[in-house]
Amino acid sequence: MTATTPAVSPRVLELHARMSREEKLAQLVGYWVDQGEETVAPMSGELQASQRYETATTHGLGHLTRVYGTRPVDAVERARWLWREQERLRERSGHGIGAIVHEECLTGLAAWGATIFPTPLAWGAAFDPDLVEETARAIGSTLRGIGVHQGLAPVLDVARDPRWGRTDECIAEDPYLVGTVGTAYVRGLQGSGIHATLKHFVGYSASQAGRNHAPVHAGPREIADVFLPPFEMAVRDGGVRSVMNSYSEIDGVPVAASPYYLTEVLRERWGFDGVVVADYFSIAFLHMSHAVAADRGEAAGLALAAGIDVELPSGDTFAEPLAEALAAGTVDEALVDRAVLRVLAQKEDLGLLDPPTDEAPTAVDLDPPAHRELARRLAESSLVLLSNDGLLPLADRAPQRLAVIGPNADRPEAMLGCYSFVNHVLAHHPGVPLGVEIPSVAEALRAELDEVEVTTTPGCDVDGDDTSGIPAAVAAAEAADVAVVVVGDQAGLFGRGTVGEGNDVESLELPGVQRQLVEAVVATGTPVVLVLLTGRPYAIGWALDGETSAAAVLQSFFPGQMGGPAIARVLAGTVAPSGRLPITMPRSAGAQPYSYLRPALAGSGGVSSADTTPVRPFGFGLTYTTFERTDLRVPAEVATDGSLTATVTVTNTGERTGVDVVQLYGHDVHASVTRPAAQLLGYRRVELEPGESAEVTFTVPTSLLALTDPGMTRVVEPGDVELWVGGSCEDKEAVASTLLVGDVHRVTAADGRVTTSAVTRPAEVSPAAGRSSTRSAAASR
Repeated sequence: MTATTPAVSPRVLELHARMSREEKLAQLVGYWVDQGEETVAPMSGELQASQRYETATTHGLGHLTRVYGTRPVDAVERARWLWREQERLRERSGHGIGAIVHEECLTGLAAWGATIFPTPLAWGAAFDPDLVEETARAIGSTLRGIGVHQGLAPVLDVARDPRWGRTDECIAEDPYLVGTVGTAYVRGLQGSGIHATLKHFVGYSASQAGRNHAPVHAGPREIADVFLPPFEMAVRDGGVRSVMNSYSEIDGVPVAASPYYLTEVLRERWGFDGVVVADYFSIAFLHMSHAVAADRGEAAGLALAAGIDVELPSGDTFAEPLAEALAAGTVDEALVDRAVLRVLAQKEDLGLLDPPTDEAPTAVDLDPPAHRELARRLAESSLVLLSNDGLLPLADRAPQRLAVIGPNADRPEAMLGCYSFVNHVLAHHPGVPLGVEIPSVAEALRAELDEVEVTTTPGCDVDGDDTSGIPAAVAAAEAADVAVVVVGDQAGLFGRGTVGEGNDVESLELPGVQRQLVEAVVATGTPVVLVLLTGRPYAIGWALDGETSAAAVLQSFFPGQMGGPAIARVLAGTVAPSGRLPITMPRSAGAQPYSYLRPALAGSGGVSSADTTPVRPFGFGLTYTTFERTDLRVPAEVATDGSLTATVTVTNTGERTGVDVVQLYGHDVHASVTRPAAQLLGYRRVELEPGESAEVTFTVPTSLLALTDPGMTRVVEPGDVELWVGGSCEDKEAVASTLLVGDVHRVTAADGRVTTSAVTRPAEVSPAAGRSSTRSAAASR
């Protein structure tokens, strides 16, 4: 296969023309300087570059892999080393070319001492792209300050099966929510001068039976309509500069060897002109796991031909094996030239072709107060109240004695996701302090409710079958006015936890004996607040309804280092919960995979004894007040190539200030292929005081109703569309309909992909607030 020359600057073309083959290959690989025996990537113990670092960098280097994020290091000392090393690599390259430094940054910079933000599933629960963009900009400023150029985030996999261990890395089960929030993260990170990297392109989260690295059996229509749109939004609307391939094989073809996805879709159809980097070791997996390549040299050729430009984390295939294949004539050298030109263009953009203009920092604060405050705000916005019989907020009840019970009640690590440094790396370094202050739920409740007597007892471990601690937990609950039972997960890697990369499950029951603990405490009769610190939704219908239900249930998807204070403030009533479910709360593992984007045939229609009805639907979430959504107005007709305007009135009908996440859904009534029973078309957070009303106006491009027709073309078809606004995807509180008219419209790059929204608050006296309200706001999402 021959390769076309990418559009690059004359400077890059001239530089490329002066480079030897060895110098070119050096630009296509990373090197993991600190990689030892610790397992922080799949099969990393079996795949480490055979060359010593000094030899591997004889002609320069493409990437330096995780120089801050592989072991605990002092940031100032490491920065001093990095600046010196970049100078050496520029000399070694023969052309003054520095190396790209990349780091994981899914929950903030994954390095010792850096602020740890909530997980992506919490971003989705917040339904707040602006806050996510602000968070990403803060993360980017940290990365830039210590010489990092590229961040391996965000993850745009659409959650499909909560048994999959990496669910906590996903933003949501809805592609529109994933796309808008993920694109906001891209804008924030790249606005700080850091190149974002989309993960994992494409289909990874649809792995068979929720098993990591398993085959994907999704059809091309499902890929096109569910899994590709978030990536398309981040490419076309976010201008992302890097994409990482998925480990998946889709219908027998590994994505790492797929020209269709990595070149035809990504570059030719969407116009992506950045760099595709390999997920760690995925090129070698073409030989080792997928068996589509006879050796590593052939694997390198397949990946280059497909469109992968850089091998990470090390040169296991693009170094010596590729050099040997080029010498033997089995790989076209034009493919190497194409990749090198793309890499040089990226380095030109990052300033790595120029002499350095700065010096290593002499002081570094990876956890400044402003970032902790931002982490707390995002955590608070993400907390989802699943039930409440009036027990919350606790300030109204004024308990004197509070028993904080459970394996996650007093454990800082329980607040953090798999890709936090604490759970990802520090587990290999026992005795090393956490590096940042992470208040537990118990500690935060003591601080928030300083006049309340707080006792703690774990009751049981996160995992395992030891029930010996349950009697002590029961006694603590019996002696208290209220029991807060904190259960859930411990994130980790490849068997070192209950959720996270490589920690897939067959059951969606709470791990270990935690359900027994909760039921024993509920049986005491003491009012119970159940707090879930998890990386996936569990089947907890028993805790929401029936004899074993708790008085209140609060769901938190790994809220980060400030999650403890956020939870305490919500439980106390200092702030009201405002998160909404970004993923369905399942009835059972047997109902998986399940998505709210189901066609009619996937519902519980009386033709099967198996019940797939979720215990809480997508978009659900309570607060400490009530909202009414009325008077949804839409035009009678809309052109298939146009946009529709939907306006709804939202009123706070309760006695407290609160935030409503106004959710607009649609359903294509009749189409050439089956359509989802509900589809999110727009959303907007709106804060209202008691009695206050606001009008929320959504402008929805009809392309959001596009489908892949029987001929595999993305189109908008004429016909009836139902629209509604409510408290979840299933809550049709304010309903309207419109008719799409005109010819079948073939969707093009010019079509919009994002709903815009505006909020208008009439200048009138609010009957409950007793004062005039004249606020107004508008937003682009």
